[in-house]
Amino acid sequence: MVSVVNQIDTQHQDMLHDAQLDYYGKRLATCSSDRSIRVFDVDQNGQYFLSSTLISHEGPVWQVAWSHPMFGNLLASCSYDCKVIIWAENNKRWNNIYTYTGHESSVNSVCWAPYEYGLMIASGSSDGSIAIISSIDGNWSAKKIINAHTIGCNAVSWAPSVDAGSLFDNADADPKPSVKRLVTGGGDYRVNIWKETDDEWKLDQSLDGHQDWVRDVAWAPNIGVPVSIIASCGEDGLVIIRTLDEANTEKEWTSKILHQFDKPVWHVSWSVTGNILAVSSSDNKVSLWKEGLDGEWVCIDDVKKTEVTEEAEKQGQ
Repeated sequence: MVSVVNQIDTQHQDMLHDAQLDYYGKRLATCSSDRSIRVFDVDQNGQYFLSSTLISHEGPVWQVAWSHPMFGNLLASCSYDCKVIIWAENNKRWNNIYTYTGHESSVNSVCWAPYEYGLMIASGSSDGSIAIISSIDGNWSAKKIINAHTIGCNAVSWAPSVDAGSLFDNADADPKPSVKRLVTGGGDYRVNIWKETDDEWKLDQSLDGHQDWVRDVAWAPNIGVPVSIIASCGEDGLVIIRTLDEANTEKEWTSKILHQFDKPVWHVSWSVTGNILAVSSSDNKVSLWKEGLDGEWVCIDDVKKTEVTEEAEKQGQ
């Protein structure tokens, strides 16, 4: 049963677009059309309080993302102003340490790479391009994939660094070299999978299935089983689960419709173990889905905005 643990007044002055917890779930970052990012910490009573407000973007901020803690307290943000900004916290003060300005239109999505690849982040833009931004010894650089999507890129997600099937590899055998992979979704109704080969990013697969804009994509975490899973959702209300059996020499992805929603679906997110998928749609509803033993996906719980409001009112009494 899904229950409301806390409700937070973000104090934003316009529409809220994203809210992300850090690696430990102790800090919350939010962003809004008011062009600001707000960071909340947790007090001794488990209540969130506003600790910082970050202002540098010149347009609505669409998305924020926390880096892995091994790199310190880093936060990435992307905006309608065509910028990706990397923020770093030092002595409880946040500073803009790098701004990427290589996109020519709104930047819609940012996603940090697995920490095993170093300090690296991907961004997707309405100009149709993807940027792979990285830092080595404090020196930032970027590679750009031009025309990744013909009508703009809406979402990016990294594949796990753990090689699918490595759980069953011979312990005495040489480890397989890890291959960087990305999945992106765009306004061209396509889900594209990218692979880095010889230091260049190339299109590995282009998958169809959606009948309208793809709003989000999410590559599921993997503990080493020989299966890769990607979830995608779109303006058409479809959520599609795409599966690749890594043992299959043909390397063909199979697709299964998880559900046809009545409203556009905006976001999909996997649990840490990769066995539960959270889906949020434009009707203010969040649902949780899990695959059964028969291979069918079942909704195990859901919560609506009205239920959140009612629960919050009860807590305030």
